[in-house]
Parts: sequence; C-alpha cells; structure tokens
Amino acid sequence: MLRGRPARRPLGLRPREGTRPVALRTLHIYSSRVSPPSRASARTRVLVSCGEASGDLYAGDLVRHLRAQAPDLEVFGLGGDRLEAEGGRLIAHVRDLAVVGLLEVLRHLRRLRAVFRSVLAEVDRERPAVAVLVDYADFNLRLARELKKRGVPVVYYVSPQVWAWRRGRLRAIRDRVAHMAVIFPFEEPLYRAAGVPVTFVGHPLVELARPAPDRAAFLRSEGLDAGRPVLAVLPGSRRQEVAHNLPPIAGALRLVRQRRPDVQLALAVAPSLDPRLFDRELAGLPIARVAGQTHALLSAASAGIVASGTATVEAALMDMPMVVDFAPSPDGDLVPQWRPG
Repeated sequence: MLRGRPARRPLGLRPREGTRPVALRTLHIYSSRVSPPSRASARTRVLVSCGEASGDLYAGDLVRHLRAQAPDLEVFGLGGDRLEAEGGRLIAHVRDLAVVGLLEVLRHLRRLRAVFRSVLAEVDRERPAVAVLVDYADFNLRLARELKKRGVPVVYYVSPQVWAWRRGRLRAIRDRVAHMAVIFPFEEPLYRAAGVPVTFVGHPLVELARPAPDRAAFLRSEGLDAGRPVLAVLPGSRRQEVAHNLPPIAGALRLVRQRRPDVQLALAVAPSLDPRLFDRELAGLPIARVAGQTHALLSAASAGIVASGTATVEAALMDMPMVVDFAPSPDGDLVPQWRPG
C-alpha cells in the first residue's frame, strides 16, 4: 500500500486545552514551586535528568519552551544532543546511560553509580530550584529520593509504566515526587486515586512529530523510489536493544525481499547509535539508512517493523501500519536492583 495522505493525529493524546505546547503546561505545573532567584543571581537553576533518546527529545523540547518564559534559565543534568542543543550542561550523555536488562545494568553499575554521585555533587554545590525527571525510572526514582532529602522539589515528566508492571512504585512516587506530569490520559485517574498530585499534559510527540512535507522529494533524497513500496525498519534506539532485536528483524527482511523484491527497505538510525552497529546483521541487504529523520520516514513509508516503545507511538501518529517487535532479553524477567552508594 502506497501512502501519501496526511498523518492522522489521535486527539486523545492532546492536552485538554487545545493545541497549547505540552512544555508550557508542564511549566505551569511547577512554576509555583520554583523559588525566585536570589538577588545575587538573576538565573533560575533547573536539574533535568533523562537517560534515553526519547527522554532527551522530550527534555530538549521542554527546555526550548521554558527559555521563552525564562531566558535566564540554567539547565544541567543528564541528557543527549537535544538537551545540549538547548543550552543544557551535560554531566553525562544518554548514550552512556541507556542500558537494558539486569546483565547490562550489572556490567555498567560502577559507571551508573559514578554518574549518580556526580549529579548529587552538583546539586550540593548549588541547589536547583526544581528538578524535572524524565522517564528512566530505576535511576530517577532513586534520584528523587535523594533530591527530597535535599529539599529540591521534583516534577516527574513521563510516568514510569506503573499501570503495566511494578505497581508498587506508586508508594515511592507519592513519597518523593511533588507533581506528576503524565502524557497518557488514563494515567491521570490512576495517580489521583493513589494520592499523587498529577496533571495530564498531553503527549509531547503530538507537537513534535511532523510528516515529510513532500513524500516523493524526501524519498528521492534518501535514494528511494516514490513509486515503489517502502518498508521502514526501527529496531530501537539503544545499543543493547538493537543488538537483541536486529537478528530476527534481519531474518524477516530477507524473507520480504525474497517474496516481494519490489519492496524497498529503509532503516531509521537513532542519533545516539554508531551506524556500524547494523553492518553485520544487515550485510547483503539493500537498505537505505536514514539518520535524524525518523518522523519523515514514518510518514513516507508504506508499512514498518517497529521495536516496542516510543517509536510505536510515533508510527501511530504518522498513521503508518506496523508490525511491533517485542523480544524480551534473556534476563528481562529479572528486575534490576542497584544501590547508588
């Protein structure tokens, strides 16, 4: 199926107040909790903590909107290229933080602890007015506990999936978080029933996801024929996730090529990944590699194979038919438990 129609935007993910950018609603939630800057300093200091590519996307968008309200904003913490591009000073980059499964956590435990201590050392050096923690629950909920001890109010933006698993985390959230800013409408009543201050702010991707303005021109720029079907491939944004997902996806792509040689393949390469990561599994496959234009690819593709996660929401917003790949890691049923100290 060839598609050139505009993307359909599910209204259920929008905030209730029209199309106002989600970041400004988040600012409204915690602005009353931010103490005014001291007379000795005109700046407002904010800690932002995210550990994955999707969180970096949301955090960068948030800070971009906050600067329009507070140009003197000083942002520091954990993030990636998007947050850094908006003036955030990174203590560590998401490419060094995104780990999947217990074995990977254990492998990188020393580094994660060092990053944790570095964040707290910077907080102790000069306390921020507020902390905005974005997803990345195992790290950020522990960070929230330490921030509360230090009197730093915490706004949690993008909820841990307590509605799907480990519901007991609601107790920790109620104890440590000043306000939840949730992105799915069904999350708001769940937190309200648990006694957690909460506001549904809408999904940031509703504002961020934009289709290619000219499908044919975009495909030509990537070496693809607009007159033939295009299969988008999104195996994940973390190195370990790609290493786990790509082998079965590559097998499926070879079957597609055998049965439908007219289908063109296009791989979305996350900016946090080394492109060489894909070379071995995709050897011999004619596949275009699209970097930094995931939304354009999703809007232009006929269908896709998409790793379970944020990319499935992006694909839905672009109205792209998809097969969702979910391949749990061998240790995926084990919950990583680590201590920051």
